Amino acid sequence: MLVLNRASDDTSVIPFVPPMDFITRVRRRWRSECITRSAAPYKGSRIKDQAFSEDRSPHCGTVMKQVPSCDVIHLHWIGNFVDYQDFWRSRPVHTPVVWRLADMNPFTGGCHFDNGCGKYASGCGACPQLGSSDPLDLSNQIWRRKQAALAAVDRDMFHIVALTRSAAEDVRRSALFGRFPVSVIPNGVDTDTFAPRDKAAARQELGVPHAARVVLFVAHAVTDRRKGFDLLDQALSGLDKVQDIFLVTVGKGTPAVQARIPHLHLGHVGDDQLLSRVYSAADVFVFPSVQEMFAKTPLEAMACGTPVIGFDRVSGLPEVVRPGLTGNLVGQEDVNALRGAIRDLLEDAQGRAEMSANCRRLVLQEFAVDIQVKRYLTLYQSILDRVASRVAPANSKLSYALSGRK
Repeated sequence: MLVLNRASDDTSVIPFVPPMDFITRVRRRWRSECITRSAAPYKGSRIKDQAFSEDRSPHCGTVMKQVPSCDVIHLHWIGNFVDYQDFWRSRPVHTPVVWRLADMNPFTGGCHFDNGCGKYASGCGACPQLGSSDPLDLSNQIWRRKQAALAAVDRDMFHIVALTRSAAEDVRRSALFGRFPVSVIPNGVDTDTFAPRDKAAARQELGVPHAARVVLFVAHAVTDRRKGFDLLDQALSGLDKVQDIFLVTVGKGTPAVQARIPHLHLGHVGDDQLLSRVYSAADVFVFPSVQEMFAKTPLEAMACGTPVIGFDRVSGLPEVVRPGLTGNLVGQEDVNALRGAIRDLLEDAQGRAEMSANCRRLVLQEFAVDIQVKRYLTLYQSILDRVASRVAPANSKLSYALSGRK
């Protein structure tokens, strides 16, 4: 792995080293200023909260020089690290590229999630997330640069990995990525780390009442509107008469809880072992997000034996949550239905116990991390087999990953 910011002791993870010669430092600063000036007219937009990312990088022309010889280049999240145009121009032309999409940004005019806009399918412009009415705004400029960069890319040398079937459909609708092959490989879960823990011990550790009926909400940032905490709060506001109901929240920021029920906010939990105990302490995990590329936290909750409730049109969730077996799904942003699903599950102890066993079994059968690894190895081999007749095989059998972080 070649990463912008190394957070691992693994010797196979290589940190990018920005060249410090005078000319390169000047170019890097000039490039950063150009990117900053492009964003300046849109202050107060989604650029501010990092939900909108450029295709350009201050490191243009220097990242690819540090990528060693390999048979497959596998891209992860590369924003502000790998320059879009430079990558496609300077990559080894006979080395296939696999890109695992963490969000929609690689095929949009900059947004990470389009919030239903759909303009990525035809060229962006007049971007609602930029607060723009200009058809030739920054989103359109980014989109056109991406289009130019991809124009000469051989279809057989670029393969896209979507995390869900619905995300794959977004890729196929994209005017940028639509002509390239796409596979669906869900993220895997470490089922040793995320496993059922003793509920009573977990509640005692966290300070959760032993007899409570615990509703859990987890997000990277609880204040991110896309994560839907306000919808959960509205649903819980009608459940204050449910006996012993208790809300636990995890994530950066402070949730504005209006529901009149006991509440414990744990803040950001960076320790997966602790997070596993948090999941295990809950009776039900509610995932009220309105748009995602992959439902990671529901899988973690299910691996810990906790049933999940969410919306039926959120990407990936219907592929994870099997209604009546591992949780329940309700209509998109239907607060009343969400409230009813939470109430029904909290009041059905036997049903929760059955769902708990189903949750763990499903994750082990379909979403364990070793299954994910095997799927990627199979994909790499199929791509190499396809290009073998066109390109002499490389000496090194190495798949190299590029990522902004690990």
